[in-house]
Amino acid sequence: MTAAQYREIMARRRAGQAAQPATAVPPKPRKAAAKKSAPHPGLPSTPPPPSVEPLLASLPSPGRHWTLLMPYVEEMLNSNQRHRHWSVEHRIRKRLRKGATSLLKPMCVPQLQYAAIFYVLHPRPIERSRDPGNWAPTAKAYVDGLVTPNPKVPSVRHLLPDDNHEHLLGPYPEMGEPVTTGFARMSLVIVELTKPLTSGNTETVTGAAG
Repeated sequence: MTAAQYREIMARRRAGQAAQPATAVPPKPRKAAAKKSAPHPGLPSTPPPPSVEPLLASLPSPGRHWTLLMPYVEEMLNSNQRHRHWSVEHRIRKRLRKGATSLLKPMCVPQLQYAAIFYVLHPRPIERSRDPGNWAPTAKAYVDGLVTPNPKVPSVRHLLPDDNHEHLLGPYPEMGEPVTTGFARMSLVIVELTKPLTSGNTETVTGAAG
């Protein structure tokens, strides 16, 4: 191959490369914007106690009653929640049960044969509709802590002989006054019933008679 032929081949090659469209460089992926965490609602506050008279009026043969403001926690169980792992819900439930058990002695709640329980939600002061029924899992954990203080010894009961339909009405959801600061709180209103429950009550803490 002569020098002239080599120069001609290289010229054609350079011309072919110039005719090809430039390969588009893919844009760099954008970094996902960091999700802003909600601001902390502040220090815990004590809501006004719920009005008990309307609750008593709705019950058959009410007797003594006790209002328990549950210990402050930053996490309660909600039926709309989806936890990343079952252990998270277990940890929250265990803490709620323990909190309810801790109030038995200081509030001087005796052992009862029959009772009705209302759970009163004190929501955060946020402008949106609230359904206290969504907090039924929290109420169940509290009732479990009152009836069976030690889950490892379920045969030992405190508040009631059992939390079935023969001894317990409810717990029924109620909406209470909101808290001013801090996370939502819950009160339990325990009402002694002086007469045995009838078979007409089929509701228990789990939603259906066992």
